[in-house]
Amino acid sequence: MKETEPRTTFRGLPLTPEQDSEIRHYIHLQSRHGVPWDTPELEAMLHDMLDPPELADEDGQALGNSMAAERSAAVGEQDDSGRLAS
Repeated sequence: MKETEPRTTFRGLPLTPEQDSEIRHYIHLQSRHGVPWDTPELEAMLHDMLDPPELADEDGQALGNSMAAERSAAVGEQDDSGRLAS
């Protein structure tokens, strides 16, 4: 896999390969729909990527519990063959 370096990422920002891919995907979708891509939404995405909001311990625990519950529900919806039950 190609290493992403600041000089090869969006606007030279120190983004991870996943973040850079997400930004480029957003720009691609916006361009494909013929709408501007350099929007406040993009600015907010970049801001959150470069300076993620801090989660309080309680918020992080609640998020973890919520994700675990969603995984359990998804597994519970599968039948014995591993397919989603209808």
